Amino acid sequence: MPDYKLAPEAEADLDRLFDFGIDTFGVDQAIKYMSGIKDRFDNIAKHPFKYPAVDHIRKGYRRSVYGVHSIYYRISDKGVEFIRLINHEDTIRNFSADK
Repeated sequence: MPDYKLAPEAEADLDRLFDFGIDTFGVDQAIKYMSGIKDRFDNIAKHPFKYPAVDHIRKGYRRSVYGVHSIYYRISDKGVEFIRLINHEDTIRNFSADK
């Protein structure tokens, strides 16, 4: 299995997304979406340069779009660190210059 870790914010995002998915679409669909995100994590960890850099948002970050969410991550010598999983409309608010 490829090496990656989740930042605390990414873990909180996953929990929030799963709860929202259950409430909005039901348990089966929420599980399916989470499974797809985790598959994407594995793919990114195997091929971290596959997705574009988004230095205009935050220097050193890359983004992969899954469904209606953007997966933000960075690459280090220890592997991939997933930073945030954000709905497309929330990107500016979550990556403002003052954070």
